[in-house]
Amino acid sequence: MQKVVVVAKQTDEMVKLCAELNKHGYQCAFTDSNDAMESITENNAGLLLIEFTGTPEVETLCRYFRKEKDLPVIALVSTDKLDKLVDLVDDFAVKPYNSKELATRIKHLIRKDSDVPTAQIRTAGITIDPDKYEVYVDGKLVSLTFKEYELLKFLASHPGRVFTRDTLLNQVWSQDYFGGDRTVDVHIRRLRSKIEDPDHVYIETVRNIGYRFIRN
Repeated sequence: MQKVVVVAKQTDEMVKLCAELNKHGYQCAFTDSNDAMESITENNAGLLLIEFTGTPEVETLCRYFRKEKDLPVIALVSTDKLDKLVDLVDDFAVKPYNSKELATRIKHLIRKDSDVPTAQIRTAGITIDPDKYEVYVDGKLVSLTFKEYELLKFLASHPGRVFTRDTLLNQVWSQDYFGGDRTVDVHIRRLRSKIEDPDHVYIETVRNIGYRFIRN
């Protein structure tokens, strides 16, 4: 299990978040800023997850581990402090935190740091690059939101298989999501408008059931 060092107060919110990350395969170890180095060494951590307060101490810690120790750093941050993150961290998550999305971001950074390329998904004019979070249609880069990308990647990873809206909500939005299944329809519609045209059709609606990625 990959280990993550967490520099944050052990509030109920943070303890719950770490418990959810554990379900995704990441073992979290809490520490404070003074003992971060010792904890990272002791746990052989692959990533630093830090509650970004915007104080000089926290900024120095982010800069040190990211630049000097070449350790991926993700900030947990409120929207009012986003402007202070420039060049300090590799990625960030904004409150309220979504454990599935955060786990995906952690996986991306740890994989990127290991320099082990992930196989691209290619089919009939579309290319999905998991390492770069990029999608190309006929060689042209398509701009997708994070959820649109995750939805497309999940469907394309299981070509021909039909998924209900509830399953897609669980797999892409996680069990923490409390919205209705109409969210899936909205994202599918937006995704189609970005990747499909009369010559490129990738996602099929299965009446009264859900959606599937068409085998090509």
